[in-house]
Amino acid sequence: MTGPTVPADRLTALESVWGMPFGRQPGVAALDRGASSTLRGAVERAVLPALRRPPCVVSFSGGRDSSTVLAVATAVARREGLPDPVPYSHRFPGVPDSHEDDWQELVVGHLGLSEWERPRWTDELDVLGPHARTVLLRDGVLPPFNGHLHEPVFAAAHGGSVLTGIGGDELFSQVSRYPVVRVLARRAPLRPRALPHLLFSALAPRGVRARRVAHRLPLEFGWVRPAALARLRRELAQDSATEPLRWDVAARSWMWTGRILHVPRLAKERMAAAHDAVVVHPFATPEVLRAAAAAWGPAGPRGRAGELLRSFGDLLPREVFTRETKAGFNGAFWAGAGARFARRWTGVGVDTDLVDPEALRAQWSGPDPDLHSITLLQQAWLAQEGPAPLGR
Repeated sequence: MTGPTVPADRLTALESVWGMPFGRQPGVAALDRGASSTLRGAVERAVLPALRRPPCVVSFSGGRDSSTVLAVATAVARREGLPDPVPYSHRFPGVPDSHEDDWQELVVGHLGLSEWERPRWTDELDVLGPHARTVLLRDGVLPPFNGHLHEPVFAAAHGGSVLTGIGGDELFSQVSRYPVVRVLARRAPLRPRALPHLLFSALAPRGVRARRVAHRLPLEFGWVRPAALARLRRELAQDSATEPLRWDVAARSWMWTGRILHVPRLAKERMAAAHDAVVVHPFATPEVLRAAAAAWGPAGPRGRAGELLRSFGDLLPREVFTRETKAGFNGAFWAGAGARFARRWTGVGVDTDLVDPEALRAQWSGPDPDLHSITLLQQAWLAQEGPAPLGR
């Protein structure tokens, strides 16, 4: 599916149509069962090497995952006599959906941190703004399309380190067949009417489940040619159907080996290296996944808020973990430069066997294009207005 010649931090042609990697990362083996600590202890050990390489900058949006990483890093730094981590928060005054100021203030105030980077942006972080163009010209197209948001973060951490909350979405998610797991783990009653569906989810062969997933996938990409869309649907469904029923097995053998985890991680490492910085994603490390698998077992997490409270609840106010709102940054990504390029695009830089250039142009002409198409926009810009660096 991915092909042996695809660099480890790049997307295949089909993945570029989707905008993100999927499937298994070649050369990455499943994790063993070993777990030597609690989830809290594993996260603490994950942040320690970054704290020992100051300045340690935390990419801090104010959401639950980045707030937890900042709180753990602050506690470990003070226990070990190391400099406090420095939160870095993007501020977009013109994008109301992105405003997390109150949550950020609550967290930073509670932790008593005196240093805090809060740059204010207008259109600089557009998908083809100056920071995106810097990354494209230096490194080529790296996933995800909004990875350039970390370019100024890495610059602020020059010579030091960066911590992120990346991996939290995967860590605190249930397996896709969670209704079966809930019944088996006695978290939900067995309802006779649901029995056929549960039996199908638990016992149906992988190929049969893949066909059902493919039929239900909501892929409506008008710019993708029908044959390519059918192939994308089929490969995404096959990947989904390989997910184990047990959460602990999935964490070690499906999440850890997935390209969705490793390709963006390697892309971030490439970007950080340009600033002599290292980047660590505590929620996406082997030790943390092993600890979570051992702690949560076959049924997995009982919900993000509950598990965060159980492991980290003493570090921050309860409402930080139980909040249900989440910021949106689409207005910051599509702020001018991308739309201007789309209007002058000549049609180069995309695989016309996979996409229809005119339908793609129409997608980019709207005020809020589908974000799945933006990787193709960046490829087109690099092809038309690059050149891309050789040997990267």
